[in-house]
Amino acid sequence: MPQDDILTGVVLDEVALTVEDLAQACAVESQWVVERVEAGLLGSASVKSVEWRFVSADLARARRLAELERDFDANQELAALVVDLIEEVGRLRGRLRAAGLPAD
Repeated sequence: MPQDDILTGVVLDEVALTVEDLAQACAVESQWVVERVEAGLLGSASVKSVEWRFVSADLARARRLAELERDFDANQELAALVVDLIEEVGRLRGRLRAAGLPAD
């Protein structure tokens, strides 16, 4: 029985992903990415959609959004709220570690 290997990697911030690249990396349709950007939940809609580029932080956020929406049948706003909280906890733990305090 063949096993499917799941490969993951980290995108460097110097490398920017297009809408199509981000959608493929998250196993979603391009329209899903466009809808999240236009709703202000992902990336920045301040530039024209043909110029949208995404970095590794956007990829991590998009993957979390897609997982929450898929696994918990969450709407996009609820998924974004949960991701915001996860990211804030990460920032706060980083500040605790920087201050020499235990983060767990």
